[in-house]
Amino acid sequence: MNTTILPEQEIPMDNNDGVPSEFDDGKMRNISSFDIVSEMKIGWNLGNSLDAEGPTETHWGNPVTTKAMIDAVANRGFKTIRIPVTWRFHQGASPDYTVSKAWFDRVEEVVNYARANNMYVILNTHHEDTWIIPTYAKADEVKNRLSKLWTQIATRFQNYSDYLIFETLNEPRYENTPQEWTGGTAEGRDVVNQYHQVSLDAIRATGGNNSLRHIMISTYAASTLPAAINALKIPNNDDRAIVSLHSYFPFPFTLAGTDTTWGTDSDKQALDNEMDKIKAKFIDNGIPVVLGEWSSGNLNNLSDRVTHASYYANAAAQRGMPSVWWDNGKIGVSNDDLGIFNRRNITWAFDDIADVIIKAYQ
Repeated sequence: MNTTILPEQEIPMDNNDGVPSEFDDGKMRNISSFDIVSEMKIGWNLGNSLDAEGPTETHWGNPVTTKAMIDAVANRGFKTIRIPVTWRFHQGASPDYTVSKAWFDRVEEVVNYARANNMYVILNTHHEDTWIIPTYAKADEVKNRLSKLWTQIATRFQNYSDYLIFETLNEPRYENTPQEWTGGTAEGRDVVNQYHQVSLDAIRATGGNNSLRHIMISTYAASTLPAAINALKIPNNDDRAIVSLHSYFPFPFTLAGTDTTWGTDSDKQALDNEMDKIKAKFIDNGIPVVLGEWSSGNLNNLSDRVTHASYYANAAAQRGMPSVWWDNGKIGVSNDDLGIFNRRNITWAFDDIADVIIKAYQ
C-alpha cells in the first residue's frame, strides 16, 4: 500500500534565537533516561541528507527535507526521528571553528518539523571521521574542536525540552585501519571515551536545560562486539546518559548482500543472542540503550526482509530498547538500498516493513 501525503506549509522560524514556543515547550521533566527510552519506541533516520559529505543536504542525491516528509513519518506512527548532521563543511577555521548561522538555521528548521509532531529528536555529529581520529597523537586537537562544536550546538538548542536528545558521536573509529569494524584498538577505545567525556562536559557546561539533557554515548564504531561494549565508559557516570549502538545483525543479510534469506530457527536464535548480549551488558546494569541504526538492503527479498524486521523490532522492544531504522533515501535493488520511505513523492515504498516495525512497539 502506498500512502500519499500532500505537501504542507513549511514551519516558519522564530528569529532563530531560541525555541519557538508553538513547537517545543522547553520543559525538562523529572524523569530518568529509562523513562525517556520507554517513550521513544520506534524511530526513523533522516539519513544521507543533513549528514551528506558536501556543502548542501542534497549533495548525495536526496531532495531537500520538507515538513511534509516529516509529517508523513510521524503520521505513519514513528515516535522518534534521528537527524544525522555533518558540521565540518559549515565550520570556520581554528581557533573558533564557528558553525555558520545559515547551517544552524537549517538544522533547527528540520528539528522543528519533528517537534511540531511531538517526536523525540536525536541530534548528532555525523561523518566527521576525517577529523575525529581516535589516536593519542590527534587527541588534544580533536578534543579542542569537539568541545567548541558541542558548546555551539548545545548553546543553540539550550532551551529545547528533553524531547531533544544529543548524541555526541556517531560511529567513532579510525577509518581505513584493520580494526575499524572489529572493535578498535585499546588506544582507539580509550580515546573514544575521552572524546565522549569532552563532548558531554561541553554540553553540560552550557547550563540551563543542558544540565539535565539526556545524551547518547556510543561504543567504538557504535559496535556491539565485546571489545567495544566492554571498553565503553560513561563520562562521570552521568545518570542521564544512554548507550547508542548500531546492530546491523546479521551483517551478511542486512548490509553485505551476501545472504538474501532470513527466518530459520537458528537465525532467530542468533538474533536473540545478540539482543540478550546487549541487555546483559547494559540494561541489566541500569544503563539504557538505543539501537540508533539498523535496517536491511533490498535484494528483491521482501518476504525475508519483513520477517527479519518484525522479529528484530519485537526482540528489541521486548528488551526495552527503542530502534531507529536507517533510511538513506535509496529506493532501488541493491544491498545499499535501505530506504523504506520515498521522499520524492511522499509515499511508503516498503509499507509492509514500516507496518511490522511500528506494530512491534504498540
